[in-house]
Amino acid sequence: MPSTTLEPLPTPTASDLAEGTATLESIYGLSGVTKTYGSGATAVCALDSIDLTVSAGEFLAIVGASGSGKTTLLQLLGALDRPTTGRIELLGRDLTSLGERELTRLRRDTIGFVFQQFNLIPTLSAADNVEVAIATRHESSAQRAERVAELLGSVGLAHRAQHLPSQLSGGEQQRVAIARALANRPAVLLADEPTGNLDTASGSEILELLERLVAEGNQTIVLITHEPRIAEAAQRTISLKDGRILSDTQPGPG
Repeated sequence: MPSTTLEPLPTPTASDLAEGTATLESIYGLSGVTKTYGSGATAVCALDSIDLTVSAGEFLAIVGASGSGKTTLLQLLGALDRPTTGRIELLGRDLTSLGERELTRLRRDTIGFVFQQFNLIPTLSAADNVEVAIATRHESSAQRAERVAELLGSVGLAHRAQHLPSQLSGGEQQRVAIARALANRPAVLLADEPTGNLDTASGSEILELLERLVAEGNQTIVLITHEPRIAEAAQRTISLKDGRILSDTQPGPG
């Protein structure tokens, strides 16, 4: 798979951070996070007292069976939902204290999303699908085109830039989706079962790409999966069961 060297992400500056559980070296800080749906006798606790720190440049896998709470946790990390109780900091900003407009801006500028479904616009080329993510930026068309070419090159698809999604394999479509997610240079990439719709070979290529994003670009990645085999690609694995952290396997020395 052809590629170009990735541009390292900048380390968050002190001005980006506030006092709390997050630090200059961390992206996320979660403290006592609980998420409950419903109330009274019918209440369902999806997450129960989650404490978690995610460091800058870390590749973290969150693994668990259906109903373990991993999707709920991803939604909270992505500022798509709010916890019932507890605190979630992203780059030192308390997500629970932000209004909807601020959360929308934060998701756009700070978080990249990759889903099991590729969610590409079928009538647009690979290049145009990536450019959609930066269309609102105050840049010239030449600057946007240069950024799109850089992104597609980084995922090995420079030669497929003008192809429609229907002309791309599943693995290639997911690589376009990853390029789109990286368009605004996010502080963190949230990947929800990114290999779920791919065959084994294509899934392995996607995992290799994610590993390279971390190794070469210092990209922070949080990956959600129900497969322990997929989680093995990450530096650190958290297992969830019934909304609680069952285990947290830290990377070994070296």
